[in-house]
Amino acid sequence: MRLSKIIVVCLILIANFMIARPSWADRPNLTKLPQYTEVTQALDDLLTAQFSPEASSYTPTEIEKKIVELQLQKYILESARGWSQCRNQTGKVLGIYAHKPKKSNLEQEGDIYFLGDGQITENKWNCDGIYLPIGAKIAAIAPSETQPQELTEPLVVKFVPGTQLVVTTNQKTGTIEFNVPPAKIVKTGEGSLSIPNFSLAEIDAQVPNAPTEH
Repeated sequence: MRLSKIIVVCLILIANFMIARPSWADRPNLTKLPQYTEVTQALDDLLTAQFSPEASSYTPTEIEKKIVELQLQKYILESARGWSQCRNQTGKVLGIYAHKPKKSNLEQEGDIYFLGDGQITENKWNCDGIYLPIGAKIAAIAPSETQPQELTEPLVVKFVPGTQLVVTTNQKTGTIEFNVPPAKIVKTGEGSLSIPNFSLAEIDAQVPNAPTEH
């Protein structure tokens, strides 16, 4: 692993724990979640693919980048003090998906809420991901991407439980940026997640209703 990538991962981990607040006594066991099994299996597959990259859909460079991301996700799931929280520093209202975890249903999907600028989601809830409407400009989020893009369809970018996510807007480019790479990108019609078709203006006009810390 290149030194620069090691440094980036270390900085992300430090930020992740500086933001986290719940005590160790309240810490959920995130390794029992389905996401942990998915991450460890995907990591094992890519570590194997390093020795036969021709059999993978990723290039060697993309494999290396994805391995770093999966190692970070695995570490978060093993070490996080609590559920995911999302902090909105975009300067605008942000669409998010969140749910209050139940022991009886570890695979529950979140509902869409709206998080005001400067707000952070309630620490007893899990912030599952961010809703991005058509026209949103986002930083490169997939292993094969190197440049920002303007969305032509709505997306939900999801993060593993335990992530302390900070969403910002690049003041020079206007692109939405995340302090942690997404674990999954979901499009309309994929899986059971309901993805509405809001415009940027409709998101901006929403009254914040997400469960937040006071």
